[in-house]
Amino acid sequence: MPLILVGMMITSYLGTMQAPEPNHMPIVVAGAQAGDVASALADAEGDAVDVSTADSALEAREAVIAREVSAAIVVGDGSATIYTSSAAGASQARTVVSLVAPFLGEEGLAPTNEDVAPLPDGDLTGMGAMLMTTALVMAGYLPFSVLASNSPELLRFRRIVPLMAGWAALIAGIVWAVAGPILGVVSLDRTPAVLVIDWLEVFAISSVQLFITRLLGPLGVIVGMLFLMVLGMPSSNMAMSVYTMPTFFQWTHGFLPMPAIGESMRSVLYFGGEGVTPHLLVLALGAAAGLLATKAYDAISRRRHPEGRELAPSIPTLWGGRRPASRVGRYISVLAFPLAMVTMMISSMLGSMHAATPHDMPVAVVGQTSDQAQQAADGLDEQMDGMYDFAVYAAADEDDVRTLVEDRDLVAAIVLPTQDSPQFTLIANQAASGTAFQVVDGTFAQVAAAQEMPLVVDDVAPLPDSDPNGVVVMYLAMGWILAGFMVVVVAANAQPRRRPLKRMLPLLAAYAPFMSAVVGVIAGPITGAVDGHFAALWGAGTVTIACVTMFAMVFERLIGVLAVLPTVGTLMFLGVPSSNAAMSEWMVLGIWGAVSLAIVIGIDAVRPPRTAHDFGETEPVMSA
Repeated sequence: MPLILVGMMITSYLGTMQAPEPNHMPIVVAGAQAGDVASALADAEGDAVDVSTADSALEAREAVIAREVSAAIVVGDGSATIYTSSAAGASQARTVVSLVAPFLGEEGLAPTNEDVAPLPDGDLTGMGAMLMTTALVMAGYLPFSVLASNSPELLRFRRIVPLMAGWAALIAGIVWAVAGPILGVVSLDRTPAVLVIDWLEVFAISSVQLFITRLLGPLGVIVGMLFLMVLGMPSSNMAMSVYTMPTFFQWTHGFLPMPAIGESMRSVLYFGGEGVTPHLLVLALGAAAGLLATKAYDAISRRRHPEGRELAPSIPTLWGGRRPASRVGRYISVLAFPLAMVTMMISSMLGSMHAATPHDMPVAVVGQTSDQAQQAADGLDEQMDGMYDFAVYAAADEDDVRTLVEDRDLVAAIVLPTQDSPQFTLIANQAASGTAFQVVDGTFAQVAAAQEMPLVVDDVAPLPDSDPNGVVVMYLAMGWILAGFMVVVVAANAQPRRRPLKRMLPLLAAYAPFMSAVVGVIAGPITGAVDGHFAALWGAGTVTIACVTMFAMVFERLIGVLAVLPTVGTLMFLGVPSSNAAMSEWMVLGIWGAVSLAIVIGIDAVRPPRTAHDFGETEPVMSA
């Protein structure tokens, strides 16, 4: 099970998202000689674009607002305006500008960019819709991973459908409360629409996952994750533009639930509900199909087994130990698991990343003298209000400053212009953090433009072509972490005899290097995300997987399957925002450390690990 899930997720994410390239990106051209410009763009960029023309600038601009195209080019006399929409996807807007602007320059047209639908102040990164979507998707499929194995009697159709409706209402309220009143991502005037859409989204996924669980039992979560996360994320048009994904994902964008959820959330949050109806229709049809398929399956099952079938639980209790005599306590734990996962995810991830801005980012100012640098730093600090922590250096120390940037002690350094060199020079380190690089590049480009001087970027460690966004390290780490904690959860319940430390350690000695090699092969030969470094990554991955496994074992000793909560909460929901991978560490808060093997030994001494399931006295549960 860890091999399948880690393999699916890492292959999908590394294979599609580490080096996105424009692929049939729709662009409309209007204005003077629109046909000639459109033809030239199509010839120059080939399959990267799908170019059309509009009768007027207004029509082209409205096509961008309606999200019918990724961008519009309105050609004037010796100039061209590129209309984009960051609310339709910040990465898409950046991609299309970087694609079109050089072409226009070569055609003798001075390009300017206008954002016709900017992101709101409460969600400057555009992460709001994406992270709310991820939380809602989790809420839809996650409960079934424990219901089928711990409390299968709740899966009877007449019981589960009202429970799904109530669960969807609860999750809708929690997601709205966190994103709205608490964080301010959702404007309060959108409350009714957000609550209704959130409810439909969770209920629709639950309905489909119910049918999958009927077919496959607890292992249905693998199929659910395949369609919802593995295929759903690249298709979603949220983290990356779907027009930078392979054509297959542009097709699945039209019917998979995650794209429907993401686009409906984007419609409501950023576009006043415009264009939401087709996406809600996908969800409504999915809910109806899931319920009807489940009903048909149950009818066939009753004909084959008129006496009913026993639904035996495979996990006695989520807490570990003996199965509770009272169903109430068991049902509370079944509810608490997915509820805590969704709440932690939406709170920590959205809370830390939705409005990420630099704070005290260490940047050096290099002048001819220290006094000149200090004067410039004081002026910049006054304008930027705590965004940067400026250190001052004289020109004689420029080599030392460059070393500090290379060693990642400084995010960047801005070298002031001189009479002999009338330009600003930005010494930066893109490989250290792609988001930090974008921030300092944008900031000091504006500073240079205000002084009517050029900015020259000296990148001491550029990212490779195979990873232009710097996300490979994050996905590698996610693969190692998933492999580490999943083996504990799976082994503790599928093979509880493996729980004692003396039996788990030999298993771990083989498992950790094996799974690290699997992730390395996916990253290298299979997806091409990493070129070389196999031995070093294999060693780092082996150590990481082993450490994560021991970390998870501590909590599994104490709270059984619910160990997933503190493990994932710490290593993923707190770890990703503080990792300096998804977002610069100077733009979000970072926390946490590690745990040691001695704690596991100590817990074993106080509470010896169980080596077999104990269901206690249970009565047979018959299917409907």
